[in-house]
Amino acid sequence: MLLLAINLFNYIDRSILAAVEPTLRHDFFAAGDLSTKAKTGSLATAFLLSYMLLAPVFGWFADRMSRWVLVGISVALWTLASGWSGLAGSFVVLLVTRMFVGVGEAGYGPSAPTILSDLFPVEKRGRIMSIFYLAIPVGSALGYVFGGWCAGHMGWRWAFYLVVPPGLLLAVFCFFQRDPRESKPAVAVRKASIHDYLGLLKIPSYVLNTAAMTAMTFAIGGISFWIPSYIYESRGAEFMPPPLVPDEKLLAEINTTFGIIAVVAGLLGTILGGWLGDKLRQRYGGAYFLVSGIAILGAFPATVMMLRTPFPGAWAFVFLAVFFLFFNTGPANTALANVTSPAVRSTAFALNIFIIHALGDAISPPLIGWIAGKTNMNTAFYVVSLVMIVASAFWLIGTRYLARDTAAVTALES
Repeated sequence: MLLLAINLFNYIDRSILAAVEPTLRHDFFAAGDLSTKAKTGSLATAFLLSYMLLAPVFGWFADRMSRWVLVGISVALWTLASGWSGLAGSFVVLLVTRMFVGVGEAGYGPSAPTILSDLFPVEKRGRIMSIFYLAIPVGSALGYVFGGWCAGHMGWRWAFYLVVPPGLLLAVFCFFQRDPRESKPAVAVRKASIHDYLGLLKIPSYVLNTAAMTAMTFAIGGISFWIPSYIYESRGAEFMPPPLVPDEKLLAEINTTFGIIAVVAGLLGTILGGWLGDKLRQRYGGAYFLVSGIAILGAFPATVMMLRTPFPGAWAFVFLAVFFLFFNTGPANTALANVTSPAVRSTAFALNIFIIHALGDAISPPLIGWIAGKTNMNTAFYVVSLVMIVASAFWLIGTRYLARDTAAVTALES
């Protein structure tokens, strides 16, 4: 439950920035500057750069020290950095604070799912991972709602101030937890090395899963960062004539509606994806990849229809896009754990984090901002959403290898 609460808080913090982006942009930049969206998109890139570059370093530490201690330190660090974001007096300072948030999350990212993998056998891992990753849609949605409400009633800075007390409390609880490897001394003896990094690249399921997750992260990372701003600025006339300066009340309304849709669709998609993956796995060893590949293929037409349908009808396609995008969350991450040995699992997750963000959502938010500045946001979303088809192809190709690679690791654990 503690890891679930921390993961929930993690995604609340990430989504706040997207929720307050239009008002933040208005405070820091002059009107009429076509490059402002690319600049605010770089805030997501700054976070992801530190996150992905340091994840392998912290993954190495996680295989050699108490993962709970590392998680506690990491949560405290990113919480304080979030509070610092609210104090930023310039865009450069805000950029630096987001980098420090990434440093904190780099320590947490490789450790949390590996703690769960150590606690539960492969038969239960799919359900447990799906529950853990429920924090993504719920936390993200709460971040949109909370950030939008703060921007509309208290100012965007308060959205960052108010996350500090609960974050520090969760960090303190971590130091009282016991690392599950303490009851498995044989597992702890094996240490990760450079050969283990290279060995991961010889596991087809790991490589194809990482490639698919990279393409998926590219699409969902870019779209989720810009969706409140897109609906508010590009489609706001479908709600009411757009004002000359940001209307925080309208932005809060859009964030709240999107947040509610993201919670319901994300919950249903994550739960059903995990359930269906586990159910089909009893008959077909490549089920986790099959479920992921087909689901994200469904997200592409839903995204296109969202761009082409007037609001409020477009909300239905927003729901379907979110539903299909979250369908793969549990199966893909469970497969990642199942095809890597316990001794190097943190290393595997850390390397995965580095790749999916370096080639995924570290690129897409500023790319969308740049394309939107040159053309419009619809064109930018069209370009990025095409990558969903690439993700589907990688997962479907990987179905032929998943059962074999899982069996090889299961034999080591038994």
